[in-house]
Amino acid sequence: MTATTGPLARRLGFGDAVVLGLGSMIGAGIFASFAPAAAAAGSGLLIGLAIAGVIAYLNASASAQLAAQYPTSGGTYVYGRERLGEWPGFLAGWAFVIGKTASLAAMALTVAAYAVPAPWQKPVAVAAVAALAAVNYRGVTRTARLARAIVTVVLVALAVVVASGFAGPTTAPPALAASGGWYGVLQSAGLLFFAFAGYARMATMGEEVRDPARTIPRAILTALAITLVVYAAVAVTALGVLGPDRLAASTAPLVDTVHAAGWGWAEPVVRVGAAAASLGALLALIAGVGRTTLAMARNGDLPRWLAAVHPRYQVPHHAEVAVAVVVSALVLATDLRGAIGFSSFGVLLYYAIANAAAFTQDAPHRRWPRWLQVAGVVGCLVLVGTLPWQSIASGLVVLGVGLAYRGLRLRQGRRRP
Repeated sequence: MTATTGPLARRLGFGDAVVLGLGSMIGAGIFASFAPAAAAAGSGLLIGLAIAGVIAYLNASASAQLAAQYPTSGGTYVYGRERLGEWPGFLAGWAFVIGKTASLAAMALTVAAYAVPAPWQKPVAVAAVAALAAVNYRGVTRTARLARAIVTVVLVALAVVVASGFAGPTTAPPALAASGGWYGVLQSAGLLFFAFAGYARMATMGEEVRDPARTIPRAILTALAITLVVYAAVAVTALGVLGPDRLAASTAPLVDTVHAAGWGWAEPVVRVGAAAASLGALLALIAGVGRTTLAMARNGDLPRWLAAVHPRYQVPHHAEVAVAVVVSALVLATDLRGAIGFSSFGVLLYYAIANAAAFTQDAPHRRWPRWLQVAGVVGCLVLVGTLPWQSIASGLVVLGVGLAYRGLRLRQGRRRP
């Protein structure tokens, strides 16, 4: 079959879009981000969670408003190009691709960490990437159906964690005392933002949603509201059972929570839920990164070979295969630590540009007041500035590589006759 570069098929309804968003947000983050957030802020992570939730709402409203006007693949890469210019659009797309590629590697490793002993973890992580890339390759409706099953498994596991906290012995309700001061609280918010950022997946898949101007805004805010409730319940339970110090030191905080609550029998349930959550986020992220890569390749910001759409399955198959190969290489070359901070760096910059783009929309396309977008830009940049310095430094280096690549490509294009 000959590859095409035509439009993608609109096959997703409101329920599918919400499930894909939940599969992206209620993923590896809830099983991995509470421990580093507790290390940064102690029980003040609850304040950090609230701050991350507010900024996520600001970003979600901006993304929803933009997706209604530009229902196409690419998310903020497209919005930035349309509203702010080619360079801001490229910066948004590149920040998303690099941040979420790191997230993909981290989630694949999380799947393996909960599923198999250490010697087998990296091969299993690569196998998970390959299997889910194959699911995405076969079409977006298969992606949505599998995401629905995964979300169900994850919510059951998290319900068991919360129930164990109510049934078992608990410490006193955690006081909102930030061990690292306000800087620690803000750093915990930046780290916890890693677990919220899945709503972008619905915007990046705007070309495949039916009635996108109505469906995408509703789906984004619905998925975010459900996620906030789930995260708050799990965070309060983990802090109440373990306390901030034990939570900060834990490598598997929700497994330790059910053990400390006297529900050791529930460990397999939580491990299966953690693996499923990571698989769900991995599934949706492969789709989202593939669509942004497709949009960038269509405009020549990445090699045009990546813009191919499969003539039968109508998915960006070259982009998804390339993403799977890069993620597999990262899995073999890196470990889990540091991935959350690096991912948050890229994604927060991505949403800062989304808010700036939404600020420029005119009255007929405006659903929320401009001051919300101003608050979104400021909030994203503040959280970026409080991330661990290693994440900031590595993020700046990789962003610089992308900007240099685009500058070189444009210079070569001007030299051609």
